[in-house]
Amino acid sequence: MLGMPRTATRLATDAPLHVQRALRAAGAGGAPRMAAPGAHRGLAVLVGLLAPGRSAAALDEAVHELHSLCRNGAQDWDVMKECWLVAELIRLAPGSPVAACLLAATALRNLCRDRAERRDSAGECGAVAALVGLLAPGGSAALQEQAAAALANLCTDDARNADSVREAGGVATLVGLLAPGGPAAVHEVAARTLRRLCMDSAHNRDSVRAAGGVAALVGLLAPGRPAAVREQAAAALANLCAGSAANPDSIRECGGVAALIYLLAPGSPAALQQVAAVALANLCAANEQNRACVKACGGHAALYALLTRDVSAAAVRDAAAAALDNLGYDCSVVHAGGAGAPRGWSGPWHLLPSGRA
Repeated sequence: MLGMPRTATRLATDAPLHVQRALRAAGAGGAPRMAAPGAHRGLAVLVGLLAPGRSAAALDEAVHELHSLCRNGAQDWDVMKECWLVAELIRLAPGSPVAACLLAATALRNLCRDRAERRDSAGECGAVAALVGLLAPGGSAALQEQAAAALANLCTDDARNADSVREAGGVATLVGLLAPGGPAAVHEVAARTLRRLCMDSAHNRDSVRAAGGVAALVGLLAPGRPAAVREQAAAALANLCAGSAANPDSIRECGGVAALIYLLAPGSPAALQQVAAVALANLCAANEQNRACVKACGGHAALYALLTRDVSAAAVRDAAAAALDNLGYDCSVVHAGGAGAPRGWSGPWHLLPSGRA
């Protein structure tokens, strides 16, 4: 039961036929509905299920309320589908609060992926603190993965939720999930969430550094790590540098410059080369020591090779040009975008949105 959402993170996508028939019988129809005012009581019930110590009687009560909410048609279509399927799956594992937590976290991850009003509603219902509580060390890896991904989606374009994660102790807890020996899937989603948290908040960037996040993220760049883990770690480091004087120095002192240059090697995935080049651009934006370190480690040659290599994707060439520009090189001769940094880039720092988890 606990492993199910890893292979089906969108719980309602493949709802069993009996669930689809029940939804139609309840009047859900086959087309999406607009949410009515106050229609997200279902989100509040899902947030309530995130408490791992709920009794069997409390779970039964939650299942009853989820079914009732679906039948009265007050929820929008996606909320109805997720709530009904969560209720049905809880019924298949009676008296299992951990399974209920996993199902609710996965449903919140799905529902907060694309809709700002759902993120607002979930945040107001206390979802941030509840999800941070599920990241505790020693817990289920599957539960940690879904909770961290739900937090990443809750914080997308939502500064209030991002601040709430920090205030609930979520930054330090997420950094703790990066410890060596953990599952790669947890490392990836924790790094992605930190990447998201560092997009728009100087306070969060400082908090990541204070929690030891720089060294932890640099450690994830090591050869042998999955490419997806290294990509998210490099992107988080890139966002950590924006507007910060201390973080670029910390990354250099932790060996991050050489580790990022290694990711530029021929044969690395294009997405990995791109985020590594952006991270190097940000490291060198206003830091003479980092510029000297990048040059001493051969970074300028690796970046120039990306800029001139025929097989490099346009996004990779743009990122390499931005890094070389911040290193003090004139890319106008070899880069088609014109003199200096390529079109569409504004210096000196370049942020990397995390997308949806």
